[in-house]
Amino acid sequence: MKKKKAVVLFSGGLDSTTALCWALSKGYDCLAVSFAYGQRHSRENAAARAIARRLGVKLYEIKLDLPWLAVSSLVNGGLKLPDVELSKIGAKGGIPSTYVPGRNLVFASVGFSLADAVGAAAIVLGPNVVDYSGYPDCRPAFYRALEKAAAHGTRSGSGGKKIKLLTPLIRLSKAGIARLAVKLKAPLELTWSCYSGGAKPCGHCDSCKLRAKGFAEAGLKDPALK
Repeated sequence: MKKKKAVVLFSGGLDSTTALCWALSKGYDCLAVSFAYGQRHSRENAAARAIARRLGVKLYEIKLDLPWLAVSSLVNGGLKLPDVELSKIGAKGGIPSTYVPGRNLVFASVGFSLADAVGAAAIVLGPNVVDYSGYPDCRPAFYRALEKAAAHGTRSGSGGKKIKLLTPLIRLSKAGIARLAVKLKAPLELTWSCYSGGAKPCGHCDSCKLRAKGFAEAGLKDPALK
């Protein structure tokens, strides 16, 4: 029996790598998509490439040139990255400067385009709303609405074969994600999560702090830290 195809939006970080390994464990024939959009942590693209090779997954590398994304400190190297207390990350009432306008909407749209072209049954993403920085495009309601909209605007949807939008990590903590990644034998040593563009994780950005928290709470050592 032919495997169902899934398009995985893939950054090369902890969450998306776990999501990719989850999709593979569910029997999907996966196609991964990574994005270069001027992010200061472009090392994640090299990580995505290495992980895709390790897992034997075809990777589409998409370059986006959207000048207005420079309003984000994740793209604009002239802006300072937030360095806040762990307990204040994701606190209600504030969206951090690392938010990239409409990023997940743009990425998911590309994913739907690829899925529609190749007849994929699903798109898989790795957002979660438990341990995150407070980005509005990580919320479950956003993905439910996006799946419905895509059903009206794709050949697959109009033909009665709605493309599923799967977010298997959406309700997991970072500790839960770390445990799942280990269970799935994800190549965590190859992942990159840090927002800075340095040779080693900075340990100060939201992503570094949340990742460290997750591994600590899971009682695991982070294989990417050498």
